[in-house]
Amino acid sequence: MSSPTKPINVIVIGAGFAGLSTAISCHRAGLNVTIYERAPALQPLGDIISFGRNAGLIFARWDRALVDEMLPLSIDLRHHGFRIHKYTGEHVTTQHSVPRDMEAPTINGHRGELHLVLVRYVTERLGVELRLGCEVVSCFEGTPDGEGRAGIELASGEKVYGDVVIGCDGVHSKARELVLGHETKLQSSGYAIFRAWFDNKDIIADPLTRHLCENGDTFNGWIGPDVHFLVSSLKGGKDVCWVLTHKDDSNITDRWSFPGKLADVYKIFEGWDPICRRIVSKTPEDSLIDWKLIWQDPLPTWVSKGGHIALAGDSAHAFLPTSTQGATQALEDGVTIATCLKWAGRERIPEALRAFEKIRYDRVCKVQETGKTTRERWHKASWDEVERNPKSLELPREDWILGHDAEGHAEEMCERIFGDRSGNMRGESKI
Repeated sequence: MSSPTKPINVIVIGAGFAGLSTAISCHRAGLNVTIYERAPALQPLGDIISFGRNAGLIFARWDRALVDEMLPLSIDLRHHGFRIHKYTGEHVTTQHSVPRDMEAPTINGHRGELHLVLVRYVTERLGVELRLGCEVVSCFEGTPDGEGRAGIELASGEKVYGDVVIGCDGVHSKARELVLGHETKLQSSGYAIFRAWFDNKDIIADPLTRHLCENGDTFNGWIGPDVHFLVSSLKGGKDVCWVLTHKDDSNITDRWSFPGKLADVYKIFEGWDPICRRIVSKTPEDSLIDWKLIWQDPLPTWVSKGGHIALAGDSAHAFLPTSTQGATQALEDGVTIATCLKWAGRERIPEALRAFEKIRYDRVCKVQETGKTTRERWHKASWDEVERNPKSLELPREDWILGHDAEGHAEEMCERIFGDRSGNMRGESKI
């Protein structure tokens, strides 16, 4: 493994989960890293987000204190499981929770709250610089004055130089334009979700919905023709969230998030179990979001021609919520990037980023597809077949996804690519 005398300077665009994972992992690897985030302040926005145990392994490796802080914010289904119903109300099956493993826990909670836990860890515990209110308008490789090998230009006109730029700036990525040489158009997935998060006050006051909260956390789902409705209570039943995925033919524009209307939700529930409409009726309308689900076919590459700019997270691969892996795969990207840079060293950054792509690309494409297959398992369910095998509606728990050790795998692959820890090369290192 290379041991450069001058640390690699890493510029990270975006302070989402991909950006934070990259920053934490690079810091742990002894690299210099700075995050540039467009938002002037980070607010606890959003609703439910899922981290599988492959993410829990990463959190626990970073710092067990992170896990201790995140778990109280997360849903605890050890005494409830996931109760799955037919849309007309019949209970089909209960998928029981796996025992909690503190070395690799499953963490599902409010996106904004869990995000701020990581932000505080990055800035307060690690001391990584996070520059807010910095909109990146372009990325570049090579500088005529020799100040750096890649960099970014901010809306203020300031140019920032470094050795490597990691674009974690989401589906409207500026870095992606440079990597691909052209803009990309987002595609509609053909589906949208209504989503909401609110306190339990009205749910627990109604005898017909009280059971969702009064005994702690719960998770219930109703599956119908091309529709599914998921309802959770969290933090010991104090908060409630729900998502309703349905067909949608809206065109994708620069916006895909809009205020939702309860009347539109009620239309979808015609002929459904009355409890679904009753749950929705407790929702403050100002908490309801109409979110259009986008899709992007796999990009041909995540790495620029010059090899000093790479994409990670949603910039490289957008996931459907039914994969339950979007944020987790962003974390896996971050730890893999840092591992590759650590092994390759400052003079072999292009090889490091191509190694990152090689290690991650096929896995990410396969995991992306599970978002479609899980949705189809529910939306196209044959109820005759479900009657014969109720467990066919359960959420997949595939070990190749959840049992993956991204950092361990990256270390193993980098040792093959770049040589052993004494610095001796093993075979061909060029990617």
